[in-house]
Amino acid sequence: MSMLPAAPATLTRDGAPLFGMYQGIVAMPHWRELALPAGKRLTRRLHHKRWQYAALAHADFFIGLAVVDVGWNGTAFAYLFDRRRGEVAAAASANGLPGIGARVADQVFGDARFRFAGLDLAFDREGETLRLRLDSRALRIDAAIDLSRLPPVLASIAPANYLAHSTHKSGGLLVSGEASCAAGRFDLADAVASLDHSNGLLARETGWRWASAHGRGVGFNLQQGYMGAEENAVWLGERLFRVGAAAFEYQQQDPLAPWHVATEDGLVDLIFTPEGARREDKNLIIAASRYVQPIGRFNGALVDPASGQRHIIENLVGVTEDHLSRW
Repeated sequence: MSMLPAAPATLTRDGAPLFGMYQGIVAMPHWRELALPAGKRLTRRLHHKRWQYAALAHADFFIGLAVVDVGWNGTAFAYLFDRRRGEVAAAASANGLPGIGARVADQVFGDARFRFAGLDLAFDREGETLRLRLDSRALRIDAAIDLSRLPPVLASIAPANYLAHSTHKSGGLLVSGEASCAAGRFDLADAVASLDHSNGLLARETGWRWASAHGRGVGFNLQQGYMGAEENAVWLGERLFRVGAAAFEYQQQDPLAPWHVATEDGLVDLIFTPEGARREDKNLIIAASRYVQPIGRFNGALVDPASGQRHIIENLVGVTEDHLSRW
């Protein structure tokens, strides 16, 4: 029950998606061989979405940053949440222009770049290191994530809400470097990094709820929305296993109230206590998003499906998210 099949080399075979949950990295994570009806070939670029996201969780702070290529445009954001003060200490975000700004490579945990409107964010893959560099007026980051001892990687390929979507996720990663802003300098040496590389063909309107937290040797990724239960997984030590559909009980009008996140199979039962949140609502006429990402701590239990052993989770730093995009 704890073992996932090995990831395939490609996302498709004979033009059809290789739907499933896997362990490992898809070496060629692109959709160029995906067979499409004539009508959908014409609108493919409008539906093709790629992003690379990184989270750096620390006892004193939390950093989230991402480059997003939505096919016809792009965006990027980064923020530093100071857990000691319970507030976002610094944040930067920008939208590009069609064909200008965002680029996400077809390589899992590889290169990504956004440079526009005073925000320069780069993910640079250098061998077994992923370098993160952010230059903006509000926040600067220079970090190195060590991929040489990569824990099990979740690879999921699912129909999603349009044609097909793929995502790779991993956590518990070592990181070094520094972040700086008006609130001071933040040493990243004791932080834990997690990564998300996603690439797929999604519907014009896409919504989800998400919960993620990672420490040394423990972590989880849970989603309710466009991927169904197809990326719901738990890491315990060097083992990765899937869990069932997730339910999110929370107050949408008050996302800083406690959340209850659990799976229908009973393997995950957690209470999330927000300490603050990053929010961003955009209405760009042809595109819009409503987004809130509370940062806080999870308490509860994860159950090993093989042994039935309950692993108690105490104050594991992470995030939840409620997101709706028209892109």
